[in-house]
Amino acid sequence: MVVPVPGSASRTSRRRVGALVVALTGAALLAACSNATGGTGNTGFVSSEVTGVTAIAASARVAAPTLAGTTLDGKKLSLADYRGQVVVVNVWGSWCTPCRVEGPALEETYQKFQAKGVKFLGINTRDNNAAALAFVGSDGITYPSLQDPDETLVLEFKSIVPPTTIPSSVIIDRSGKVAVRILGAVTEPQLVQALDKVLGES
Repeated sequence: MVVPVPGSASRTSRRRVGALVVALTGAALLAACSNATGGTGNTGFVSSEVTGVTAIAASARVAAPTLAGTTLDGKKLSLADYRGQVVVVNVWGSWCTPCRVEGPALEETYQKFQAKGVKFLGINTRDNNAAALAFVGSDGITYPSLQDPDETLVLEFKSIVPPTTIPSSVIIDRSGKVAVRILGAVTEPQLVQALDKVLGES
């Protein structure tokens, strides 16, 4: 008869649970960096997905907040400067692994759509300027980003995008309303599809 070693079963169970937690944590990090102390908030959107693309019907769209500030290279910039154009606003931080994953996809899409009048604007949050500049330099990102070290700008979007979910993006239509919400890292095909739909609106 085999006599189990005291505590061996519980140690095995703990190891299995630990491995599962590590795996789930890794998957979550690839999707988005989220502050566990904050809630998802009441965003008013039908979709309740933690990550993904949510298109908003024209009748349910809300006006994007007025953003204004200083870019990473010290210039003054306002979202109002892009009035009448489709704008992709992306929230990111150099400390966020999924942001590094999606960076090239954002730049590639920007290059494809800037001739169509689409503007891209980053919001660099909870970061220092030197690290942010190194990030955009290494990823070859050419569109501007506003400095947002204390999350002031991000919180202006709190009724649309959970401020604890980074990266996140919104697409603003020509009338200045939020047409698409993206939680987590976005791929180039996802962004292209969403932009084509917004650009195709009359």
